[in-house]
Amino acid sequence: MTPDDFSVRLRLDRALDGLDVAFRGMTARGDEVQCTCHWGSEEELALLKVPDVVLDPDLLRRTWDAPDWSDHGAVLRRVLPQFARALTGGLVEPLFGMEEAGRSFARGRWWEWPARQSAAVREFLGAWWVRTLVDPDPAVPAYEVLALCAEASGALGPWLRTWETLEHGVADRHLAEAAARWEYDLLGDRLPWDTWDDEDALRTELAAWLARHAPARLRTHGAPEELLHRVRLVGLTGPARWEDPHWPGHRY
Repeated sequence: MTPDDFSVRLRLDRALDGLDVAFRGMTARGDEVQCTCHWGSEEELALLKVPDVVLDPDLLRRTWDAPDWSDHGAVLRRVLPQFARALTGGLVEPLFGMEEAGRSFARGRWWEWPARQSAAVREFLGAWWVRTLVDPDPAVPAYEVLALCAEASGALGPWLRTWETLEHGVADRHLAEAAARWEYDLLGDRLPWDTWDDEDALRTELAAWLARHAPARLRTHGAPEELLHRVRLVGLTGPARWEDPHWPGHRY
């Protein structure tokens, strides 16, 4: 698959517009409450019960980030169009990583929403992922968007398959950046981001995919031999990894 830049940008623009349409008029529940000591004021809470009012960036952050809404799905639907545009614009900066934003999607259980709404979310995530992979200078690095999409959907495989089938030099550069970012954690048998799901299963899936799929594309991209050896070691276990002459000597 070799998409052209215009069609990829158009797809994301349409996906964002689709969120505007699907979630227009949404509000938090009338009886929704929050802690005025730690979250914000009653006046700010009242804004979530009024549809389509643009929130200031700090209120938006506190809203999607709060883990204790009585109906997180309703709150997420209220802010989702603005939240999605902030995400794609690189305006969302979680404290620890973009997987936090992905978990906000997961807390809303968006896949259980009415078909039109869940389809809009699915299309947004897919369109943003492809746009990121072919963008030479994405607002959010590909490895961060992958973590978000994996946490938001509870699955890693579909996003990796998209990357695998995307024949694009920029996607290969992002793969090299991700491999360099991930190798330390993966060589220590750790997932490179925090997860609420089965960390061992996700880490195993990512490591196997990287070791199988990345080497040829990294060579084509001109990645350094040191990185190629570390990706190869990710595919090994036990003494075969630690005793290899190219083991980097990482300490954990």
